Amino acid sequence: MKKIVVTNPMGLSEEQKARLNKLGEVTYFDEMPSSPDEWLKRCQGFEIICSWMAGLREKYGELKDVFISVPFVGVGTFADPKVLSAKNITIANSPGCNRNAVSEWITWMLLSTTRRLDTYLRTTETVSLAQSPIGLASKNITILGNGNIGKRVTEICRALEMNVTIFKRGDDLLKAVKDADIIVDVLSTNSTSKGLLNRDFFQSVKEGAIFISVTVAAIVDFNAMFEALDSGKLSLVAHDVADAKPGDSTNTLYKKLRQHPKVYTTPHIAGFSDTTTRIGNNMMIDNIEAWLQDKPINVFKR
Repeated sequence: MKKIVVTNPMGLSEEQKARLNKLGEVTYFDEMPSSPDEWLKRCQGFEIICSWMAGLREKYGELKDVFISVPFVGVGTFADPKVLSAKNITIANSPGCNRNAVSEWITWMLLSTTRRLDTYLRTTETVSLAQSPIGLASKNITILGNGNIGKRVTEICRALEMNVTIFKRGDDLLKAVKDADIIVDVLSTNSTSKGLLNRDFFQSVKEGAIFISVTVAAIVDFNAMFEALDSGKLSLVAHDVADAKPGDSTNTLYKKLRQHPKVYTTPHIAGFSDTTTRIGNNMMIDNIEAWLQDKPINVFKR
């Protein structure tokens, strides 16, 4: 039987554990590894590795001849195809597992940055409605990216009666955003998206536009974004810091964003929910089943 290790707590249901146990001899670790080296030690002697990010990001390249299946999307932020090839390492991820959670986060930020509903929660002051809050219906929104999350956000925005423009790879970016009241960035990290949202991009947006993003610094020039905020080119920004370790409020970019009065920010929490966990774990096991049947799915190749 194949030797499988689950390197850290995954929130696996009993049903999911039963599926996994049918695939090989499984060892479960119920505590997070204390260090990347501890993670690497846990992987020794196993052919199939189920893992979260902790330790994997830093030490995957020291493994050899293994299949790694993960219950999340963001493999492209750390995996080097040359390293994977040289070490005969295969990584399969779970694309789309977080589409519901991230779309919910974006929906909340759409409402927070327009209706400003968060400012009225438990207020003790009399609210003046002399100037009507901004509604979403009939507003122009451009969604950058048409993957799992982009498609879900498009559905939600159309249900809210917004005018939706979708930017896809190969489209004219500046044309796509020139009339947008709100821009939502859900781009995946690849050779065409790196450095795409640069100073030219931010200077081309509509005056007073709102920018909502869940992608990494490899895509977004945050210095240019801050310039656009400070000049008034952007009125507000919402960003979940995907470069941070999940939940890490000490992250340098997160702390900088948090200090800006026109920024709504969270420390890489947008994609996390019980739904994400359930779907991601199922996809992680699907990947192993397919691999063992010599019909691999969701293999990282970029």
